[in-house]
Amino acid sequence: MFRWFDDRLGIAGWTRGGLRKVFPDHWSFLFGEVALFCLVVLVATGVFLTLFYVPDATLVTYEGSYLPLHGQRMSAAYESVLDLSFDVQAGLVMRQVHHWAALVFVAVIVVHQLRVFFTGAYRKPRELNWLIGIGLLVFALAMGITGYSLPDDLLSGTGLRIIYSAVISIPFIGPWAAFLLFGGEFPTEAIVSRLFVFHIMLLPALLLGAVGLHLAILWRQTHTQFAGEGAREDRIVGKAFWPSQVFKSTGLMLLTAAVLALMGGLIQINPVWTYGPFDPTRVSAPSQPDWYVGWLDGALRLFPPIEFTLVGVTIPSPFLPGVLLPGLAFGIMTLWPFLESWVTGDHREHHILERPRDAPVRTAIGVAALTVFVVLTLSAGNDVASLILRIPVEETTNLLRFAVVVLPVVFAVITYRICRELQRRELASLAGRPVAVRLERNEAGGFTPEDE
Repeated sequence: MFRWFDDRLGIAGWTRGGLRKVFPDHWSFLFGEVALFCLVVLVATGVFLTLFYVPDATLVTYEGSYLPLHGQRMSAAYESVLDLSFDVQAGLVMRQVHHWAALVFVAVIVVHQLRVFFTGAYRKPRELNWLIGIGLLVFALAMGITGYSLPDDLLSGTGLRIIYSAVISIPFIGPWAAFLLFGGEFPTEAIVSRLFVFHIMLLPALLLGAVGLHLAILWRQTHTQFAGEGAREDRIVGKAFWPSQVFKSTGLMLLTAAVLALMGGLIQINPVWTYGPFDPTRVSAPSQPDWYVGWLDGALRLFPPIEFTLVGVTIPSPFLPGVLLPGLAFGIMTLWPFLESWVTGDHREHHILERPRDAPVRTAIGVAALTVFVVLTLSAGNDVASLILRIPVEETTNLLRFAVVVLPVVFAVITYRICRELQRRELASLAGRPVAVRLERNEAGGFTPEDE
């Protein structure tokens, strides 16, 4: 059968070359594979859930198995989620595996991009794959938000209310964009079916297309690698795709699926029956979104209620933290490879990775950005922190406002000093070693001749 296909497609040579392709053997390269395997689990469990979910906001009377909500009016979408949780065989575990896989999927993408950033793997000729990676992160966040909103419970409805407020705050086009997306003034019955289309059709198509393009470019350009014995800019050291990498990836895929199944079976997440159906006259408290959008919620909570007028149009206070801040964040991330090459004047091709200590400025900036992200995420629970610590929420908010301004600068300075100290100690340890060893380190992308 293989000969029949090869006679018509000529794939034998391409397959033979692909099986011999070398993969660097380092644990940090596995994050991208874990993200891919989480996507496989998401697709498998998502297909199951789609068979039973009803994307309809029409009000019905609940007559299912969960007695505390028996006889209450709710949307058909929320009713179908309750049926999935209590009446469909394996429905609840599939819901929870799907939700945990979504959280881990976004988390691993973030960790993978942090590895790429702190090691300089985005430098020429891999700027295009960096852009695709940013797109993958955006698509993953959008899929998470749309999926989180589909149950139409009180918590997800509160999140949709916040999204609507952020969209409508966009100057000039905000109201039209919000009405187009939501099908009218919030709340609307059209939003559930529209989110469903985005979640199972448009966004998955974009995500899978971007993943395929990302892998194709990665295969074409070869991998980056850390400096080490035998590693050079024009030579990759590692294991062949077949059989070593295939068996390693297969084992990792099974392990990833097993861990997600264990989490879905034993760790409860998103118990929508305790929140109740969405009611626009009520807001759940305390309400926090999933972690990957918690930083946006925290920004909305911390930013002071400042409004100003531009060309006769009042700019609402949610615009700056809810629209402008994420726009600037993703804009800087997108342009970073080009900004760095412009500032440093480095337009060479790089296939050897840098350690974080080798680029102190970049590492310090990355740590500062992470600090902002962490503080904003913690700020999404300022009301919970005030309740636990028994202090007024105003004091907690002011403390977090101070932290989001001061801590990034402090940690950036500390990180820079640590990187420079590590460089100094390494140079001191290399001072007494043979010159050939030091030159090899230079060729691998470590110290510059000036450092020597």
